[in-house]
Amino acid sequence: MSVLAVAEHRRGDLRDVSLELITAGRRLADATGGDLDVVVVGGDVDAFADRLDREGVDTVYTVDEGEEFNHEVYADAVEQLHAELEPTALVAPNSVNGLDYVPAVAERLDVPLITDVIDFEAGDGIEVTREQYGGKVETAYDVDADQYAVTIRPAEYPKAEASGDATVEAFDADVADDLGTTVNGFEEVGGGDVDITEADVLVSVGRGIEEEDNIPLIEELADTLGATLSSSRPIVDNGWLPKNRQVGQSGKVVTPDVYIAVGISGAVQHVAGMKGADTIVAINSDPSAPIYDIADYGIVDDLFEVVPELIEAFGGEAPDV
Repeated sequence: MSVLAVAEHRRGDLRDVSLELITAGRRLADATGGDLDVVVVGGDVDAFADRLDREGVDTVYTVDEGEEFNHEVYADAVEQLHAELEPTALVAPNSVNGLDYVPAVAERLDVPLITDVIDFEAGDGIEVTREQYGGKVETAYDVDADQYAVTIRPAEYPKAEASGDATVEAFDADVADDLGTTVNGFEEVGGGDVDITEADVLVSVGRGIEEEDNIPLIEELADTLGATLSSSRPIVDNGWLPKNRQVGQSGKVVTPDVYIAVGISGAVQHVAGMKGADTIVAINSDPSAPIYDIADYGIVDDLFEVVPELIEAFGGEAPDV
C-alpha cells in the first residue's frame, strides 16, 4: 500500500496539519509496508520540502506552480501525480482547501472519498471512523476499494517532528496557462488580524463569564500570560467576541502548547476543536463539567475568584468587574 499525502500551506507558512498528515500517512503505509510520498504545490516549494523531510517520508514531490492555493492548479497537479504513482490512498487535510479540490480529484479518478476522518484501521481495505451528531456518535465505515481518498481532520494526529532522509523530486505538472481563477487577497473570518491557530498559549472564555462586561477580566489574564484570547461558541453568538476567536467544530481547530479554558463546560463541539493541545487547564466551578475529562490540570472554583489571583500571581493587575 502506497500513500500520497498532499501538504498544505498558507501565506508562506506550512500548516501544522501537513506534519500531522505525515504521521497519519506513515501509519497507513505501514499497514502493508508501502511508501509514503508527500507533495507540496506552489509557494516556496524548496523550503517547504525541507520541513516536510520527516522520518517516515520516502519522497517529497514539489510542484512549482504559483504562490497560493488555486483549485485548478491543485486538482490538475494532484491528479497527474496520482496517475504516475498510482497510490492506494490519497490523503489530504479536511480543510477549506482540501474540501475544495479533493472531491474534484476523487471524481476524476473515480475513487471513493471519505471526508473528516478521525481514525482508521487499514488491512486489505480500510475502515475509517467519522463523528456524527456534533461529535456525540462515532461511526465506522468499511471501504472496499483498490484506491480511495480521505481527508483527515486537523489535530487528530501528532505532528511528525523527527528529521528524515527523504528524496526530493520536482514534478512538472501540466497546468493550463489560462486559469479561470486567481487569488486576489485574504480576509480573516470575522475580521481582525489574530490567527488563534498559530498561538502557543490560548486563554479561552466560555459561558461562565456571564456577561460581556466581564470579558476584560479574561483579556487581562491573556495579556499577563502573553497569551491569545479565544472563546467558545456562546461568546461569539452573543457578539462579545468576533468569529475568528471561536474554537470548536463550527470555529477553528487549535493545537497550542497550553490551553486555559475559563468558564467552559466542555461540550463535545468545543472539545473537538482543542483536544489536541499539549496541556489543558480548566477553571470551572462545576466539578462534574465534561472539560475535566480531558484537562491535565483543573481548578474547581469560582472563576471570578481564581482569575484575579492568577493575574496578580503573574505580575498583572486585575480589572474591576
